[in-house]
Amino acid sequence: MDKLNLRRELSAARTSLSPEQLRANAIKVRENLLEQPWAQMAGLVACYWSTGSEPETHGLVFALWKHGATVILPVLRDDNDLDWAVYDGPDTLAPGRFGIMEPVDTRRGVDAVRTAALVIVPALAVDRRTGIRLGRGGGSYDRALARVGPNVPTVALLHDGELIDDVPSEPHDRTVRYAMTPAGLTRLM
Repeated sequence: MDKLNLRRELSAARTSLSPEQLRANAIKVRENLLEQPWAQMAGLVACYWSTGSEPETHGLVFALWKHGATVILPVLRDDNDLDWAVYDGPDTLAPGRFGIMEPVDTRRGVDAVRTAALVIVPALAVDRRTGIRLGRGGGSYDRALARVGPNVPTVALLHDGELIDDVPSEPHDRTVRYAMTPAGLTRLM
C-alpha cells in the first residue's frame, strides 16, 4: 500500500477510537514510557504537544517537566522545519500555525534537538522491521530526526495496531529506535 492510502487508513482507525479509549491509551503510554530508565534520567527531552486522536502527550509532557526534565516542544516554521522552545508549564503555551499549541518561550533554533537526551515523536505507524516511521507527510520530523545522534533514544508514540510490517519509505525518511504503544515498548534497532 502506498503512503497516502496507508495514512488515510490509519487516520480513519484513529478517528474511530472513543474518548475513553484515547484517555486509557494515553495513561498506558505515559506509564510505560516513564518506567524506562533512559526516560527517568533524561535531562533534556524533545517531545510534541499532541492534537486530535494522536497518542496524547499533555500528561507526559507535564510529568516529565514536574520530575525535573527540561522539555522542549516544536514550533513549526514557515518552511515546515521545526524550531524548538522550552515548555515551562501549561500556561506557557499558545496556538501556533494550524492551531497547534506551542511554547511562548524564546526559540532555540532547529539544532536544539541535537542536545536532547530523549526524543519523542509522533507517527501514524512504524515499520517493526526497519524502524521507519510514517508521519503526516510534511517531513518536519524527518528533518528533526536527521539532527539527532545515533545513541539518543528516539521513540514514536503509537496506538495499538500501528506497529506494522511494511511502511513504504523514501530516501529522506528517518527511523526511530523504539515504538511505544499502550501494550508496551518495542525496540526496533
